[in-house]
Amino acid sequence: MILMVSGRTDVVAFYSKWFINRYKAGFLDVRNPFYPKNVSRIYFSDVEAIMFCTKNPLPLIDFLPQINKPMIFHVTLTPYKNEIEVNVIDKSKIIDGIKKLSKIIGTDNLYIRYDPIFINDYYTIDYHIKAFNKLCKLLNGYVKKIIVSFIDDYKNVRNNMNILKIKELSTNDYEMIGLNFSKIALNYNMTVQTCAEETNLLTYGFIQDECLSSEYAFKLTNKKYKRWNGRKNTNCKCVRMVDVGEYNTCNHLCKYCYANFDESKINENIKLHNPTSSLLMGFLNKDDIIKIRKE
Repeated sequence: MILMVSGRTDVVAFYSKWFINRYKAGFLDVRNPFYPKNVSRIYFSDVEAIMFCTKNPLPLIDFLPQINKPMIFHVTLTPYKNEIEVNVIDKSKIIDGIKKLSKIIGTDNLYIRYDPIFINDYYTIDYHIKAFNKLCKLLNGYVKKIIVSFIDDYKNVRNNMNILKIKELSTNDYEMIGLNFSKIALNYNMTVQTCAEETNLLTYGFIQDECLSSEYAFKLTNKKYKRWNGRKNTNCKCVRMVDVGEYNTCNHLCKYCYANFDESKINENIKLHNPTSSLLMGFLNKDDIIKIRKE
């Protein structure tokens, strides 16, 4: 199996110590987000690769030599300020972390996510083009692959519309993003793509690829994996992964986040975290039903 660490929260930024403790212990437990009494136990002996997703790779970097598994990183780096990304650290520090990461795992195993794109009176198309050019210039030689996505109609987005003040992207806006991002990426020897988007921008020079394609998963592990058809997005063609995170536990507090759909619960949930537990949040209960997850 391939672990996704994590699409439900930023384990790397906030819970790296817990993850390394679990890796050393040989297993971790994950509550089913819809049926909390059902717990999946995952043994690292059954894990063939790990995909880390984070806005801040720095807390995990020193631990990476301890992880004897093929791994890839998706690091999200956007140009938004703290009214949008409340607790994201200074972007220059993230840039430094990406450079360190690139030297450790190599450019082939590192993706940058410029994700999600939205526009308003401040974050205009011109703003994004300039920001994307600056990002690519700073990461030239350290990164080869960039993934772009556009903001979706999540509950948290609707709840924060007074802050986000999103304007609808027009056909011309998509064209401007596609043409300019493609040209900029090419100038810095990078590729740019979307993943699971209706508007894939192939016409304007984007490449066709996934966040984790079956071809790349095979390259990592020499094994074939089924498509991740459990996801609601039918455009997603990534391989199946097992997420080890928990919703409403990410302290970045980004106003567009799908994983924090109830901000009122975040502080309460974070207080339940203990780095010695087998679970990300809280401890096992006597009436929990534990089943070993193989695939």
